[in-house]
Amino acid sequence: YYFQVLQMVEVCSFSLVSLQVSMRQELCFFSSAPPQPVPPLAQTLQGYLRALEPLLPPEEINHTRRMVQEFGRPGGLGSQLQEELVKRAGHTRNWISDWWVQWAYLESRQPLPVHSNPAISLPRRDFNDWRGQLMFASKLIAAVLDFKAKINTGQLPVEFMRGKPLCMDLYPLLFSSCRIPGPKHDYIANHGRTRRSPTHITVVRNYQFFQLEVYNSDGSRMTESQIHGQLLRIRSQSWKTDKEPMGILTSEHRHTWGEAYNRLLRDKINKESVRAIETGLFSLCLDSPVMRISDEKYASRKAAQVLHGGGTFSNSGNRWFDKTLQFVVGEDGSWGLLYEQATAEGPPIATLLHHIQESKESPSGPTAMPKKLYFYIDKEIKRDIELAKQNLDILINDLDVNVFNFKKFGKELPKKHKMSPNSFIQVALQLAYYRVHNELCAACDIASQRMFRGGRTEYIRSPTNQTLKFVMAISNPSVSEKLQLFREAVDAHTALTNQALKGHGIDRHLLGLKLQAIEQGLSIPKVFMDTAYGVATHWKLRTGQVPANTDSVMCFGPLVPDGYAICYNPQADHVHFSITAFNCCEETHAETLALTLKETLCELQELLEPTV
Repeated sequence: YYFQVLQMVEVCSFSLVSLQVSMRQELCFFSSAPPQPVPPLAQTLQGYLRALEPLLPPEEINHTRRMVQEFGRPGGLGSQLQEELVKRAGHTRNWISDWWVQWAYLESRQPLPVHSNPAISLPRRDFNDWRGQLMFASKLIAAVLDFKAKINTGQLPVEFMRGKPLCMDLYPLLFSSCRIPGPKHDYIANHGRTRRSPTHITVVRNYQFFQLEVYNSDGSRMTESQIHGQLLRIRSQSWKTDKEPMGILTSEHRHTWGEAYNRLLRDKINKESVRAIETGLFSLCLDSPVMRISDEKYASRKAAQVLHGGGTFSNSGNRWFDKTLQFVVGEDGSWGLLYEQATAEGPPIATLLHHIQESKESPSGPTAMPKKLYFYIDKEIKRDIELAKQNLDILINDLDVNVFNFKKFGKELPKKHKMSPNSFIQVALQLAYYRVHNELCAACDIASQRMFRGGRTEYIRSPTNQTLKFVMAISNPSVSEKLQLFREAVDAHTALTNQALKGHGIDRHLLGLKLQAIEQGLSIPKVFMDTAYGVATHWKLRTGQVPANTDSVMCFGPLVPDGYAICYNPQADHVHFSITAFNCCEETHAETLALTLKETLCELQELLEPTV
């Protein structure tokens, strides 16, 4: 009886602590950000027509204009859908975010590696063997746990942009989250807000998964040296064997993986192992060295390793692509982070990485053994793994990755000339694309919507009429006002950026109108079935700026088969770029675009500051 009472007291005190932590989390992340506005319908439709002008011939624009006018007329279908969106905004935390996550991520059936999960490759550390790998991995784990403690105790300062507080909702969701495959759509499981939230991480080495407790029995965080001791134990239990690379299954087409997932979970041991991975705070992938070809190509190979693991004969079996946070540490000093976008986003990830790089060491004590996770593999699961291996290798071999550091200038040059560095680069990308393909294309740049409660992202459309005028003029010797046209193109992109940051972008609003019609059981409005809408949303340039003050490179695959993905990280005097394209498309070539972009940037520098 005495022990029962003790146990009850323990449970009650644990629940009280959990409740206090949960309340602190809620207080810390209670958003002072205002609700996201529904933009005026007429403004969005005008913006949409303007966005089409540099992409389509006049006769097609006129056809679409008539359709848009019919859709937007007073009392018409557009007005009715707009009314419903305004009502939705009144009774939901955010009128578009849940729909966006569902539509853009959870309903997508494409594989997560390359197509969805972004990777961030960070500057190489100064070690080149497994000893250095484990020392650095211990520091990394300790730093991430410290960051999590700041979230739990409400010590993470609220972020601001342009003097306005940002919504901090995403931070608590980074940990103990995982995407779960489903037959028609996936869902997100977050275990971090349960009464007894998880206290372990998953470590994977040589395709073998381990559950590593990272808190002591008194609830205190393990120290760096305790964690290091545990990683040494994991290493001694994970020599290269003929183990099946279970993680490869998560790289499959989502429907295929969903079926394999259900087969896998029929077995009790498998179910326990999968649950341990899904509920863990995050995953740590201890990779074998990246095969070194040449210094010139090493940066590209390193980014590709973090993105997809390098293939089934390399480190791809050391991933669980559904996991929200996966830290990758290679034996050769390479390291980075892979994240799942339905839950995580660039700016919070950048804040986490900044914290890791600023962290200091702590003291230590005894620990329990890490738990190896086992899988029972029958013939069906073996077949699933073999198929997943083949498909992933095909996808990896199809992806062309080109990472380079442009050293001629950085963001200080456009700033000196009173231009937005981001808009400067966006116009440069359009010009480089035009020079390779002889056309402008639909291109999306990402604007955060975290200045609104529950806000996620919005697209900024790069090609504008001003960009088209500049692109046509730059190579024409008879045009003298090239600098003025360049400024106008940069300013037009900056104006679109400012509009998006006020919650008045066009793409999420158009999507909301379309999804509202579907929700009401109506047929999809004609304006969204028009070929112009298809062209406008066929994103041949998927771009993203890494909001980081470190020399990191973000990397992900194109959104469409005949497109590119371009990430860039502008520092004061240099800019890191990563460009990806698919080899199966004969028209696109990452290296050609990279070379053209370098030449274009040099030409724009000459335009701003002529050397003669």
